[in-house]
Amino acid sequence: MMDTKMDRRSLLRGAVGTAGIVGIESTFGALRTDAAAVGPKDKIKVTKIESFVLKNSWVFVKISTDAGITGWGEMLKDDAKACAAGALEVGHYLVGQDPTRVTHHWQAIHRGAFYRGGPVKTAITSGIDQALWDITGKVYGVPVHRLMGGPTRDKVRVYGTVSEKTGVNAMKAMVRGNKRAPYKYNEGMGLVEEVVDRFKSLREKMGKYVDIGVEFHGAVQPPTAMTIMKALEPYHPWFYEESAQALNVDVMAEMAKKTHIPFATGERIFTKWGFKEILEKRAATILQPDICYAGGITELKIIAGMAEAYYSPLAPHNPQGPCSLAASLQLAASIPNFLIQERGDNEYTDLLAKPLPAVVGGYRPLLTEPGLGITIDENKLMAQVGEPRPYRTAYDEDDGSVVDW
Repeated sequence: MMDTKMDRRSLLRGAVGTAGIVGIESTFGALRTDAAAVGPKDKIKVTKIESFVLKNSWVFVKISTDAGITGWGEMLKDDAKACAAGALEVGHYLVGQDPTRVTHHWQAIHRGAFYRGGPVKTAITSGIDQALWDITGKVYGVPVHRLMGGPTRDKVRVYGTVSEKTGVNAMKAMVRGNKRAPYKYNEGMGLVEEVVDRFKSLREKMGKYVDIGVEFHGAVQPPTAMTIMKALEPYHPWFYEESAQALNVDVMAEMAKKTHIPFATGERIFTKWGFKEILEKRAATILQPDICYAGGITELKIIAGMAEAYYSPLAPHNPQGPCSLAASLQLAASIPNFLIQERGDNEYTDLLAKPLPAVVGGYRPLLTEPGLGITIDENKLMAQVGEPRPYRTAYDEDDGSVVDW
């Protein structure tokens, strides 16, 4: 008599043979989102790592397993090809391993490199970390924030485009004059007044109930930045972002002491060790780590814990795609000291198989599907794979010298 008993793992394997990996994810995601895809005693192994560079320079990593479960993550976009190649090198270590040992793998990848930290190496770890959390959540049938202690909030405030439709009431404005940015070491009164007048007009247009952060982008030299910061104070900026490059934290800390407007920084700082100095020297009040190159979900959870001891909130940086946003939202749902999510109102319909839950009243609902809570449409993604954007350099229009941008 034929044995009719079939466990979940066997069912999953059978489905692989008939439907293919992509079909399985959609089938089990639709029918069993409240249940684990793999039994608690089943073993699971990584079988493959792939990376994809898009024409807009976004870099994705995909990790496959022998259970048919895949995980997705994103990495640094500025050194796209280096990150994509570096992720594949990690395959020599990760293939054959249990993907659910996420923290163990973070340590192994980080300590396995003789040269540690920095944007590229940490970005590689970040993307793989996201993908491993995505797999682990799918294995246990829960969103990542459930694996990290459960939700600390019911919804996530976002900023981006101010809109009555979405209720978004927070934004960020670049420091700029009428014709150019203030990139000289000590700008004259004329350009400074242009910058202030532009922000004054924006404040009058938006009103006092819209929070407006001011983005210096590390491109304004400290003498000029200090003059602009003081002049903007009457118009109540929400924060000053990257008023100085984080390459010299002492200079940033000195500047922060000279204004009551909170300093924000973090998009060019990596790992807990980089943020340790920012916190200890009080160089910034608001931390903006990027989940795609500061260390991934694992490391940002630690950074948040460090920041909490200094009464500092996180406002994660996000110029990337849907994995970046989804991973950041999972983090926001699991930490107590979250402030707001950058570009949280982006929808990414050109890369996702199903829409994100809509932003309502300026807040994004928690992502509750297993893993990161999103499903990448591989056909849409592959249609955008191509040569990344060229390297960017900016010059002083008066003398041709190189300037920050």
